[in-house]
Amino acid sequence: MDRPKILTSSTKIRFQDCDPFNHLNNGRYIDYFINQREDQILNGYGLDIFKMIREEKIGWVISNTQLAYLVPAYTMEEVAFESQTIAYSKKHLQAEVRMFNKDKTVLKSIAWISFVHFDLEKNRTTEHSPKFMKLFEETVLPLSEKTFDERERNLRTIKKNS
Repeated sequence: MDRPKILTSSTKIRFQDCDPFNHLNNGRYIDYFINQREDQILNGYGLDIFKMIREEKIGWVISNTQLAYLVPAYTMEEVAFESQTIAYSKKHLQAEVRMFNKDKTVLKSIAWISFVHFDLEKNRTTEHSPKFMKLFEETVLPLSEKTFDERERNLRTIKKNS
């Protein structure tokens, strides 16, 4: 099966998530990134993480987030998202999620989100099953940049030069 390495989706920025300047509130970006990634892996890979939590008592918890705000997102603006797995190991997973304007011509924000695989019954981290390791191997799309700061700097340079 040929699985996509970059997953896409879109949504509207909602009024209740915005500040008095009609910008998406800084604290709400992560909600949009996580919600879109959840939808994308369900639609792209058939992976229902909530069903998995209920039935198998395993899932992922966020261990780290890094976020760069490049251009504001506005109330009722339609935005597009792309995400990809950029790294994984036996217990960890890292995704990059990008927010664009509707036409994907303006990068608005970028996040690196790190997850740890978690066993809810044992209340501790656990190793990924061979099924997940195979999925990650098939879909990982590493970046040339090795740190978030380097990635942000390169994206800002590209934005400045375009």
